[in-house]
Amino acid sequence: MSSLKKIFFILAILNFTSINAKPVPESFADLAEKLMPSVVNISTTQTVKTTTNQFPFQFPPGSPFGEMFKDFERPTERKASSLGSGFIIKNNGIVITNNHVIANAEDILIRVEDKEYKAEVIGADPYMDLAVLKIKSKDVFKPVEFGDSNKARVGDWVVAIGNPFGLGGTVTSGIISARNRQIGLTRYEDFIQTDASINQGNSGGPLFNLKGEVIGVNTAIIAPGQSGSIGIGFAIPANAASNVIDQLIKFGETKRGWLGVRIQEVSKEIADVEKLKRPEGALVASVGKNSPADKAGIKAGDIILEFDGKKINTMKKLPNVVASTEVGKSVELKIWRNKKLISKRLTLGRLETSEEFKETKPKVVKKDEEIESLKIAVREINEEDITSRNLNKKTTGVVVTEISKRSPLEGLISVNDIIIEVQKTSIKSIAGLKNIVKNIFKKGEKTLLLTIINQNNQRRYLGVKIN
Repeated sequence: MSSLKKIFFILAILNFTSINAKPVPESFADLAEKLMPSVVNISTTQTVKTTTNQFPFQFPPGSPFGEMFKDFERPTERKASSLGSGFIIKNNGIVITNNHVIANAEDILIRVEDKEYKAEVIGADPYMDLAVLKIKSKDVFKPVEFGDSNKARVGDWVVAIGNPFGLGGTVTSGIISARNRQIGLTRYEDFIQTDASINQGNSGGPLFNLKGEVIGVNTAIIAPGQSGSIGIGFAIPANAASNVIDQLIKFGETKRGWLGVRIQEVSKEIADVEKLKRPEGALVASVGKNSPADKAGIKAGDIILEFDGKKINTMKKLPNVVASTEVGKSVELKIWRNKKLISKRLTLGRLETSEEFKETKPKVVKKDEEIESLKIAVREINEEDITSRNLNKKTTGVVVTEISKRSPLEGLISVNDIIIEVQKTSIKSIAGLKNIVKNIFKKGEKTLLLTIINQNNQRRYLGVKIN
């Protein structure tokens, strides 16, 4: 090749590169200025209850004296706070954040630029770690829009805006480092990995592309020894998140597809035995009784290679694909069985109504409530109380969690006693107890008759002077 031809060839390559390559941004200032009003800072508070030992020594674990002197432990409480980020998706103040940012929160405050608002939870999903909040205000807010996260490529520029360490309005930039990451954090994982600096307090904040579209919800980082950002952050992809968010807004809960199988990875050895060309798909370890899979004739040992037209390259892909499919939809599965490819059709069930979901559903811890007239705090009785104390399954009532020294019940009842009746009327809930006590005081009655189950599971009647 002549030197002249070489020059033209090099110029042609440079020209092709300049046409097709995305330029490096000179600045993110215009983008940040546009997006900042839509990114919010979230602060929450919750009451943490503990017990303190009034003795200057500690009984060793398992000591009979520990149980004997349990009544002398003094309940204490403190306020705990946490910080996070979020972003507005509707002009009426609908805000998206992580579930772990607002979990068990008693009060939620959202700061939008220089104004602070109270907020309430519309719906939350611990399985994808997402929550939808509503700002309690009639103000009109500036929303951002979701982009197509499936179009986001490794190497694309991204911008994160959030509230790291309480430093609101912090902007960082980086690139997409990887796609389809699973790190064992949530049940449904398909994270976008980024090297944009993300720290404590960035959780729930948006990850933007250069068009200003949200392509991810910043959720987690890898920080050895709690050292802060080392350039490995993870965001929930917008496409997966928006599907869950739409359900939470519409129903206040999720409606995920359910197949009813327990699966495991197809190893190279299993693929060799099954005469598969390569390790792929999801191996069915067991099938739930009366599940959609069971009704369709899917068996343990089957390898699911395709679900509703989507190839299942790895075991971890199947739960995400199934969960994002509409409940009640008729879907076709391609299955490898006895070294042959077969098809099965079934109608997808709903995960949240299945026994599988009920077994793994996180327990909702209801907060204590004060009965002002009696100067005590109580909580609803739960299944754990009934099981651990070997109570009748039909037992109803409220568990005493705190007794003020000014309470008329001081010295008569103890923390963890269960109030099951007042004036021989069964107590079904905290609201029921409040109403009964309110009417007793209103009528001017002088004596309260309580029926309790004490810590030794003994049923006792207590007459208490209240006037």
